[in-house]
Amino acid sequence: MKPAGVVRKVDQLGRIVLPKSLRKRYQMNEGDPVEILVQGDHIILERYRPRCVFCGSMDQVREFKERYLCAACMSEMASLRK
Repeated sequence: MKPAGVVRKVDQLGRIVLPKSLRKRYQMNEGDPVEILVQGDHIILERYRPRCVFCGSMDQVREFKERYLCAACMSEMASLRK
């Protein structure tokens, strides 16, 4: 993990502002979902990418009835109907 060299204070509501240069560099726009991860004593922010509810894959994931499924699991489910 490379430090960005930027220090921000947390406000009364627990918010921080990501510098425009970082948002631009990582293509983060207003309203984009962000995932908050904890690794040891580090807090990591990542752009949210949905995962398959069955296998956890992030490849070829689509939303189905408010859940995310990958193509492989959808194919496997379809084969069960036969």
